[in-house]
Amino acid sequence: MKPLTERELTCLRWAAVGKTSWEMGAILGLTERTVNFHVHNACRKLGVHGRQAAITTALRSGLLPLLSEPSPAPAKTDLPDALEMLPAQPSPVPRPAPRPSTKP
Repeated sequence: MKPLTERELTCLRWAAVGKTSWEMGAILGLTERTVNFHVHNACRKLGVHGRQAAITTALRSGLLPLLSEPSPAPAKTDLPDALEMLPAQPSPVPRPAPRPSTKP
């Protein structure tokens, strides 16, 4: 089996947590087509047909960390670094200013 590139592994990690190709593209700064290219290459190298089969094969062969395992360092996650850039809480939705009353 050919080794997977870092980008192929990253795409499989995001796919393993349920991200679509479009979402991965937005996170990684790639087009959806480029993400599909990397996932397809990972499938070919792993000898499988399909994203879920690639994730399963990569997990079973130890190429992807198990999502239920505790991470080796408490401050670092096994997911790509882009997750760490997300805010801990969603920002509040700005509310429009109230309109002045037009009633006499």
